[in-house]
Parts: sequence; structure tokens; C-alpha cells
Amino acid sequence: MIHFVGAGSGAPDLITIRGKKYLEEADVIIYAGSLVNPELLGYKKEGCEVYDSAKMTLEEVISVMVKAEDEGYMTVRLHTGDPCIYGAIREQMDVLDEKGISYDSCPGVSAFCGAASALNLEYTLPNVSQSVVITRMAGRTPVPEKESIESFAAHQATMVIFLSTGMPEELSRRLIAGGYSEDTPAAIVYKATWEDEKTCICTVGTLAETARRENITKTALMIIGDAVSHGNYDRSLLYHPEFTTEFRKGTLE
Repeated sequence: MIHFVGAGSGAPDLITIRGKKYLEEADVIIYAGSLVNPELLGYKKEGCEVYDSAKMTLEEVISVMVKAEDEGYMTVRLHTGDPCIYGAIREQMDVLDEKGISYDSCPGVSAFCGAASALNLEYTLPNVSQSVVITRMAGRTPVPEKESIESFAAHQATMVIFLSTGMPEELSRRLIAGGYSEDTPAAIVYKATWEDEKTCICTVGTLAETARRENITKTALMIIGDAVSHGNYDRSLLYHPEFTTEFRKGTLE
């Protein structure tokens, strides 16, 4: 069995109980060494084989999985955050399907959740934003034209932008072209929940300046929208004394 496990956003104690259990039981661990906190390897048992996928191709990763399966071993494929976001897991699963090898997926705390916790931020404030767009700039990996930064910016929803810290000038320009003003609140969160976490509050117009000043060039998220400044949000009806729910009768009824 292959277990795809979300390592969480950085702090080793943010892995799920299930994920930790799989790490403790694994005979083989293949981990994304460029992004996963190596402290998580402290959970492995004696004799566990460890491979750093940052130095491997897809074919080499699959080869390790197949060898482990042939020997009756249990493998953990440890991805950063939650594997379902920019984890490149589908291409691995498709090959495993072809080879008849069983696998499952254990969710993790995504970096966009870790970034919110670092800022004590709620992405979905009533009458400010009720949607979160998770996206990235095109780099060596292209982005479909229909998913351009400009098209998402036109919605004025909260945006969480991965894998784009090295292009802050272009990002700022495209956000403004899409409809955000230069003074729209923004934040840069470097290595959310790691020991060396850093948070910077800025604006769409000062993203590049802030990233340069703080020497942030990678391993960071950028968050865009009025939710960053907590906006002029409405009180939630869910806990309003006048509002009736399935569990509580409101004062207006």
C-alpha cells in the first residue's frame, strides 16, 4: 500500500494523527525534501528507508514504490501541505493504477490555512468576501489562459497566490489590470507555521517593494483582498440573537 500523506504547512505537530501514524509504521518514506520539514522524519521507525524526492524524477519515485510493493513494504509518499494542492499526485496515482498498486490519500493542513493562522485571518468575512481563489502565476509550468490573474482579480474575492513570490512586480501589475486598486490590502506570508515564519502586511501596489525589503524570494504565499485588513464586515447571522437556526429560536420569531 502507498499512503500519500499531507505533511502540513510546516510545524511538525501540525501533521494529522493519521499521517503521523503512517510515518511511524512506514517501511519506506519518499518525502518532498525541498519543502517538507525534515523534523517529521523523526517519527519514522528504525530501519525505515528514506528518499528525498527533490533529487528524483517521477520515474525514480515510481521505481522505489514498485520495489517496496514487491517486497511487501508499506510506503509513505510525504508531500508538503495538503497533497491535493500543487502536489503533482495525479501523475503518480495514474501510474500506480496502471500497475495495479493500491494507494490512498491522507489530507494535511495546507499552507493557505497555515498562512491564515499566522495572520489570525478569516478569508470569508460577511459582505466582504465569501469566496477564496487559490491560484498561481504562470512560470515554467503554464496556467490555462482562462485562469489568468486578471480574470480572477475581476471578482474581487479573496485571493491566495502560491508559487509566485519571485514575480511580485508582474503579479502586482496584473492584479491592478484585473480590477484591484493599488491600495487593496495584501499580505506576504513566508514559511507559514515554520520556526522562521515571517508575515508582512502591505498593499497590491507595494507587493514587490515589500518582498525586496524583507528579502523574500520563495516559499511564501501572497494574500490579496479586503479580508486582509478585516474590512468593514457584517456580523454573522449564525450567532445573531435575532436569527433562527435549527438549534436555536431567534428573537424575531
